[in-house]
Amino acid sequence: MTARIGVVTFPGTLDDRDASRAVRLAGAEAVPLWHNDADLKNVDAVVLPGGFSYGDYLRAGAIARFAPVMDTLVDAAHGGLPVLGICNGFQVLTEVHLLPGSMIKNEHLHFVCRDQTLRVENAETAWTSEYREGEEIVVPLKNQDGQYVADERTLDMLEAEGRVAFRYVGWNPNGSRRDIAGITNERGNVVGLMPHPEHAVEAGFGPDSRESGRTGTDGLAFFTSAIKGLLASA
Repeated sequence: MTARIGVVTFPGTLDDRDASRAVRLAGAEAVPLWHNDADLKNVDAVVLPGGFSYGDYLRAGAIARFAPVMDTLVDAAHGGLPVLGICNGFQVLTEVHLLPGSMIKNEHLHFVCRDQTLRVENAETAWTSEYREGEEIVVPLKNQDGQYVADERTLDMLEAEGRVAFRYVGWNPNGSRRDIAGITNERGNVVGLMPHPEHAVEAGFGPDSRESGRTGTDGLAFFTSAIKGLLASA
């Protein structure tokens, strides 16, 4: 069996090809999904990639939530379909209420682009099972609406239920509450992440360092985690 992972393209999406390449490098078939088509084409999982869907008009992800593909995707996610939202995809997941909280402008009001260290807080989701809890990884970060916010009650709930998936380490690049870089839903099949693991899947092209021994592929395990889980449940 070859896992089939859909990658959604909205008007303004930038990283759908990068996400598709990451899916293929991980060993799955990347299936293009168009925003105006409600058919998920029988995929086994879905990635909502980064970019500026619909130009980020009104609010990042606010228009994308009404795309026909999202109606089908929300129902499928409630049924257990693994869904990964990266950057703008994370914003869309909050807009459709698959994940709590919201994303607003970076605290410093500037676009930020850098290699970012993250700590894995939850290694038991559909997209993080190939990591270890407490492991630190480095993946690229690029955003201007990357500040994760929620009320204290919601933040406490996420902490108590182990639903903070990743935290920023060393520097909080956007002012996100409690250094949160990514979260998961209660079931663990939906994960939202502000940094970009799809840009750290191939040696020589991602963040690497001779000193740390990193090869620039710290993001690949997002995709292999999903594939391993899908194959195990087949």
